[in-house]
Amino acid sequence: MTSPQLMIFAVLAATMGLFLWGRLRHDVVALAALMACVIVGLVPANEAFAGFGHPAVITVASVLILSQGLQNTGAVDWMARSMLPREAGRLTSMLALLGLGAALSGFMNNVGAMALLMPIAVQLSGRIDLTPGQVLMPLAFGTILGGMTTLIGTPPNLIVSGFRAEAGLGHFGMFDFAPVGVAVAVLGVIFVALLASRLVPARKSVNTKGFETGAYMTELRVPEKSKAVGLTLNLFEREIEESGAQIVALVRDDARINAPHRGHRIRSGDILVLEADVEALAEAVSVFDIKLEEKGSSMDKDADAAPAKEDASTKPKAETAEAETDVGHENELVLRELVVLPGSSIVGRSARDIRLRTRYGINLLAVSRDGHSPRARLRTLKLKSGDLLLMQGPAVIINEFVNETGCVPLGERELRIPDKRMALIAGAIMLGAVLIVTLGLLPAAPAFALGVLATMLFRTVPLQQLYTAIDWPVIVLLAALIPVAGAMQSSGAADLLARFLVDTIAQGNAVAALAVVLVTTMFLSDVMNNAATAAVLCPIAIGIAATLGVNPDSFLMAVAIGASCAFLTPIGHQNNTLILGPGGFRFGDYWKLGLPLEVLVVAVSLPLLLWVWPL
Repeated sequence: MTSPQLMIFAVLAATMGLFLWGRLRHDVVALAALMACVIVGLVPANEAFAGFGHPAVITVASVLILSQGLQNTGAVDWMARSMLPREAGRLTSMLALLGLGAALSGFMNNVGAMALLMPIAVQLSGRIDLTPGQVLMPLAFGTILGGMTTLIGTPPNLIVSGFRAEAGLGHFGMFDFAPVGVAVAVLGVIFVALLASRLVPARKSVNTKGFETGAYMTELRVPEKSKAVGLTLNLFEREIEESGAQIVALVRDDARINAPHRGHRIRSGDILVLEADVEALAEAVSVFDIKLEEKGSSMDKDADAAPAKEDASTKPKAETAEAETDVGHENELVLRELVVLPGSSIVGRSARDIRLRTRYGINLLAVSRDGHSPRARLRTLKLKSGDLLLMQGPAVIINEFVNETGCVPLGERELRIPDKRMALIAGAIMLGAVLIVTLGLLPAAPAFALGVLATMLFRTVPLQQLYTAIDWPVIVLLAALIPVAGAMQSSGAADLLARFLVDTIAQGNAVAALAVVLVTTMFLSDVMNNAATAAVLCPIAIGIAATLGVNPDSFLMAVAIGASCAFLTPIGHQNNTLILGPGGFRFGDYWKLGLPLEVLVVAVSLPLLLWVWPL
């Protein structure tokens, strides 16, 4: 083994270790891997950022913008209302919802399709007598399965196509993935719809909207005249014991006491940290006349130290909106539950960092994470994707907050009223780009970039939203890992690893080697980003095919299928992360449905790969 090979293996091992560790964002890890390769000379410095011009990266960014156009114009909402039955039985309703999610994911961003259908799934769960989680997890899996059906369905497919072109075999076509992908997606959707109610844990929690969200952690400040003053914690909990709320901590004089003794007497000014659902919070507030801490002024004392001028640009948005509208009901305070999307601008920031009260004029009342209560103070808690937030404020301001930050409102909501003309234009732009690629008039990158230009001209996405529609962490991840994967090939490390897998594990058998590539990709996709998995496995797959002297397309397609099958953990795919809070799920809940589904995928896709893409 040469020195460059040793170095690239060391970089890859460290990179995968950091991915598994999960404390750093994927794009940060990928950029660190790229810089390490540049420093040790594996990637020439003048080629370090060539990945940003890679066709796969350009296509992913363009598709994200076109997907935003479909969302903005209400085209997807119109499809949901038109295609989903309102009075059908459980199985029919589940198949319709999952089928629509899979179909949308074939032509738009998976996370976008999931986010649009989540409120519909939550409402559907009540009608068909399932918990929200028993509908959300199947929907997440269905949208992931749908991505494997087309070239633009998911970033791994574009990466696989890019590596095929670099190997001198040309790009895959728009629907080259369909013969295997559609069969796997259809059977997978049917399997999930049939078994979801049995294999997905029913996490029960009562909520004002009638759907499950897991327990909230929130803070209640005890005012001087509250009935709670002088009571022991034990007596306080007895008064509200039927609600299921429990005190998990006490904050006194800025010192937090976790699991306080039940004999502690409550004083005025104490902050009680409760784990409870919404109804329990309402009961505690009304019975003891105590206040939600986020509604008080304590949060703002250290939120904005610098003075601001009293003009329209520095006033809270709630004040501005109140001055601009005479419609009273728009400024009535409402409670809304929002789930934090992966890539949201508030991920990694706290309520104090965001300046919720001074900037937006809304309150963060409670947080639910993985169905449990976080232990940090509410105002300083760093938010994560999948967190469920209980917000209070004027409906119009909360809607603005949702649009700006990338959160999804759950429960009852009015669907966007489609602008028929703009919806048709957005659909025509997407369809035109797909046809250009399908007919071979242009490669995917320029075809979808042309669609972006049309989007800008027809304003189906406002110009100020054009760049916010792009998931930049994914773009940086792809652009950084493409040169790293190139270093694997140029150093001979990919061929070395390919020979090891062929000789040691597959014993020289091409079918066994194909199965090894498929299963290995699926496993890695469960524990690290699927785009990163595809970028790492593609050079190895090409190397295995060259070692065995067989068709590389079979192995590249195996990578594409495997990278789209992250069903065992909440970290394998963004859609899995997105349902953690709303479903009240735990880390170990996913494999119960995900493992049988992955076994089905292997059983169906392996013979199809050998038939459609023979060795």
